[in-house]
Amino acid sequence: MPTIGPAFGPSPAEAAEAVAGLPSRPNIIVILADDLGWGEIGSQGQRLIKTPNLDRLAAEGVRFDTAYSGAPLCAPSRCALLTGLHAGHGTVRENPEGGPQRSLTDADLTFAELLQLSGYRTACIGKWGFGPERAGQASHPNLRGFEEFFGYIAHAHAHHYFPKYLWHNGTKVRLNGKQYAPHLFRERAIEFIQQDSDDPFLLYFATNLPHSPSVIPGDAGQYENRPWSGPNRRHAAQVARLDTDVASLIRALREAGVADDTLVLFTSDNGPHREKGVTPWLFDSNGPFRGDKREVYEGGIRVPLIAWSPGLRHRVVSQPVASWDVLPTLADLAGVPIPAHLDGRSFKGLLTGAGAPKHDHLVWNRPRKAQAIRRGRWKLVRWAPKIGGAGPEGRIELYDLHTDRGEQHDLAAERPELTEELTRTLDASIGPDPRTPYGLKTQVKGDQLVVTLFNGSSVAWREVQLGIDGSRRARAHTVTRVNPGMSISVGFPLPATGTVTARAGFRAGGRAHVFRKAHRKSSLT
Repeated sequence: MPTIGPAFGPSPAEAAEAVAGLPSRPNIIVILADDLGWGEIGSQGQRLIKTPNLDRLAAEGVRFDTAYSGAPLCAPSRCALLTGLHAGHGTVRENPEGGPQRSLTDADLTFAELLQLSGYRTACIGKWGFGPERAGQASHPNLRGFEEFFGYIAHAHAHHYFPKYLWHNGTKVRLNGKQYAPHLFRERAIEFIQQDSDDPFLLYFATNLPHSPSVIPGDAGQYENRPWSGPNRRHAAQVARLDTDVASLIRALREAGVADDTLVLFTSDNGPHREKGVTPWLFDSNGPFRGDKREVYEGGIRVPLIAWSPGLRHRVVSQPVASWDVLPTLADLAGVPIPAHLDGRSFKGLLTGAGAPKHDHLVWNRPRKAQAIRRGRWKLVRWAPKIGGAGPEGRIELYDLHTDRGEQHDLAAERPELTEELTRTLDASIGPDPRTPYGLKTQVKGDQLVVTLFNGSSVAWREVQLGIDGSRRARAHTVTRVNPGMSISVGFPLPATGTVTARAGFRAGGRAHVFRKAHRKSSLT
């Protein structure tokens, strides 16, 4: 298995020339592990499983000591990561086994759609997890901003490490059931990184490692003879495999000559699992925290978060951040106006040491199961009636995370006013999607292509110019200003060319922006 060698880090000359900061409009790789606990990497205390490559990322980059997932389980956590909304506002708030699982809709704006509008080439490789399994539906990755997709669409399908098929864009690719999916994902991701293009790229690498079942090709390698159960040995090997896959992606960046222009974010979708024979307490997978996957205690929602780029200086950040901060952060990095009414805040300033706005509070929501809110040092957990040992009226717990990060001492009875105040804030944080439409939309009406620009940000867009490429008959249309929450629509003659691209240029936040949205001829007729 590959490990990080000299090609991983910058040479002394490169290090001397590197500017301690971030490149403008960087390439971005978001690596999302599946069920990797906070304490399952060496830089956060792991001693039994070796993760030298992730540890080096953490030593060279920025390690977030207080990072949270969007939920204590898969689908709602991924929705929060992609859309910038916590599970009290997002479209997907539960896994399929917890009740009817919603899919993403045309109303959802993902970080891929946002960056694709601004000229990034985009790919999702690995586990999507929302379904349904068919092309052309609104929840498909291709319709949510990823021009390239290879992997699992449906949630349960990703549990098969040797699948009989995977999806490539809208096509089901038949396999023989003997190919290890994480290997296929790694190789496809390397191909995407190495594509020759002048455009920046976004790669969302959503591996299914180390989710159960604990399946790997061959034996457990360096863990094969450890005095553990078979599932635990293979789980350790899965984590090690994840570590070497990350090294392979970094090496690909170096070999392609784009590492200095790239930011890598590594995180997990929730805390560690204890499924199919894996015992996370053997590895201390949740570190010093209580609970694991499916629980809103810290062990279920605290996750690793590492940011790496050759220009970054090493630092450890203790300010709490959450996965719903990723969308506004990526928009900030790409220089795109950040959508309004998000739950997330950009943590770009934390990468460089400049600082970033703090959350007033963070919220986790498992409908009909449990909810939690953190404000400052205080964490409130509320169980639904008859769930988690709660009585018919449910149960509320209060913890001081500064003195009790293991959540062992319930202070709800001692602090009734604070408990009531946090409960009210939690209730007010659960509701419908608060966002307004954002971006560039097109619609065919008769012999015209109607182009609509939605200003879903919090600032006015000025000197707005709408047009389409590929038609000599269409003249650009200019307006002085589009205010936040407003839109402008212009109809253009349909061109005869096979592809047409709607275009919007405007100024916001003191800089010029261009959005583009391409359509094939078949979508215009």
